Amino acid sequence: MRTINSVAIIGAGTMGAGIAAASAAAGCRVLVLDTDPEAAQRALDGIDDECRDLVSIGTVADRLDDIAGYDWVCEAVIEDLAAKRELFERLEAARSDSSVISSNTSGIPLRQISDGMSERFRRDVAITHFFNPVRVMKLFELVPGEDTEPEVIDAFARFGAERLGKGVVHAKDTVNFIGNRIGCFFMLSGLHLAKPFLADGMTQETVDAVLGAPVGLPPTGLYGLIDLIGLDVMELVGANLAQNLPPGDRGLDFTAFPAAEQAMADRGQLGRKTGGGFARRTKLPDGSRKAETFDLITAEWRDAVAPDLGGVPGDLGEVMFAEGPQGELARHIFGGTLAYAAGLVPEIADDIANVDNAIRWGFNWVHGPFEMLDHLGPGRVIEFLRSVGAPLPVMLATLEASGQPTFYSETADGTRTQLMPDGTQAPVDS
Repeated sequence: MRTINSVAIIGAGTMGAGIAAASAAAGCRVLVLDTDPEAAQRALDGIDDECRDLVSIGTVADRLDDIAGYDWVCEAVIEDLAAKRELFERLEAARSDSSVISSNTSGIPLRQISDGMSERFRRDVAITHFFNPVRVMKLFELVPGEDTEPEVIDAFARFGAERLGKGVVHAKDTVNFIGNRIGCFFMLSGLHLAKPFLADGMTQETVDAVLGAPVGLPPTGLYGLIDLIGLDVMELVGANLAQNLPPGDRGLDFTAFPAAEQAMADRGQLGRKTGGGFARRTKLPDGSRKAETFDLITAEWRDAVAPDLGGVPGDLGEVMFAEGPQGELARHIFGGTLAYAAGLVPEIADDIANVDNAIRWGFNWVHGPFEMLDHLGPGRVIEFLRSVGAPLPVMLATLEASGQPTFYSETADGTRTQLMPDGTQAPVDS
């Protein structure tokens, strides 16, 4: 049985430093290496005082051979396939036979990283994808390759759950895995699908408000969430999706930005990291701050306005069935995301519980997609989709064929069960 008690992290950026801090806080011996000694020092400075003595730092040039003394070797460098493969060749030569090795990539398929690598590498490698900030976010996506040994996945799962206190989600080796596959569809499709509503006079503030609490999402909504992540990151995500999504996937319609958002990205108006994207706060001479919105219709900054939620029902999710533009917006963007998610099992995960956990833990939704469909009433959703001539996503069709009223149910002894892709019921892992 493989056991992880020490971690060597290659790459001291935001994610690498976060993994280092979480691992040290869990009592692990940690090595952080980077090409830039100042980056490694910043990572060390971010470690809690009481466990900093567990961490040593250095450069890749000087200390790469030291990774042989660590149980887990974690790559956390830039999202560039060629750079990762070159680094893994060097790591593979230096690590010990008993170690496990992983990439923290957020979207590059493991098969592309592993292609042509040694048998030992392919046996011992996995994707271990954390969400940022690592110390705060619960989600830990774990992705095996075709040749990854089960004991390697078991070691990562135990370490993530028991040592780091994460919620472990088992994903498949598909582009962007689970969380970002669905979450980024919501964002990228939302930019396109909101355009007609903006053209008809709906404000961006209203878009964000409708796509927030009324559907169980955080108050950042759509534009606020992208401001938090950054248009530069979303542009890279879109390019990766364009290259790796399977033919016919609906997400292929939304991999590029609309013209106004592309112009923002081109001029460096990326979001909070640049002082403003879709929104900003300007300091006034009296020391107060003024909230402003970059209007996508006029391409000019204006004073922020209150959202219009008139007529939006207060009950969670009921906006999806409301008359008027707010209901239509919710159906197109949030409802479209639910339908997209319902068509991705078993492609991206073996069961619906892993999908729901990934979205709740990674994007802070009140309910995961299948939990939300249960909350809305799957029969009601199916009836609506048929009324507008939309095809049923595979898991909604499976649910209808099964005769079950909901995706989740509870047995007489209190066991929570879930609908599987083959139409059977299986227990939900606690």
